[in-house]
This record gives sequence, C-alpha cells and structure tokens, in this order.
Amino acid sequence: MGKGFCFEARQKRIVVDNEHHFVDLVFYHRLLHCNVLIEVKTERFHHTHAGQLNMYLEYYKKYEMVDGDNPPVGILLCTDKDEEHVEFATAGLDDKVFVSQYLIALPDKKELEQFIKKEFRVNLKEH
Repeated sequence: MGKGFCFEARQKRIVVDNEHHFVDLVFYHRLLHCNVLIEVKTERFHHTHAGQLNMYLEYYKKYEMVDGDNPPVGILLCTDKDEEHVEFATAGLDDKVFVSQYLIALPDKKELEQFIKKEFRVNLKEH
C-alpha cells in the first residue's frame, strides 16, 4: 500500500437508517491524517458503485472523523472501467473518490508496458 497506511478493518460494518452496510477495507493514513476506504468489486465499474462509496465517505465524515482529521478518501477498485462512464458517475462527487482497474494476474511483459504507457498518456492529458 505504501508508507503511512495503518490497517483498521475488513468488512467494517456501518449502520445507516437501521440498515447494515460493509466497507470492504478501512485504513487510516497517518501522514495524510484521514481514513482511506477501499471498495473492491469483482465486476466492471457501474455507476451505483460510486454512489455506494460516496455514502460511506459521507458517513465517515459525519460519524468517524475527529479533530485534526482530514476528510476521508475513497478508492474503488473494479475489474474494468470505461473512462466516460466513470467521469459522469463521479461528476459532482468529492474529489477524494478514485476509481481504478485491478488485475488478478500480471499480464506478459509487452502487455504491461503498453498498459503503463497508455495510463501515463491519459494522466498527462488530465493534468
């Protein structure tokens, strides 16, 4: 994960209007002074995933933050995503929501190089 991450919970239960929800992974980042909520989906990105993660972030802002904390960060990991779908689904949400694709196995070296080059070009265009 990197420097500063402290594991808090797996399948952290939160209750909203007497309904139970479960955040897949919860970390606290001691350098950023915020919770990091990670949702792992075993399917392609769907707009409802962003709404679910946003609800968890708002819950954490209201009930879990303490003095000195920064707002929580949400990371949504999916098996695949379409950029425009993600753009529209996350428009207007807090800029602390990130959607990324994960792989369950590393591709061969050539595919990995192409993927890194493509992601690098996309990130350069965004900034």
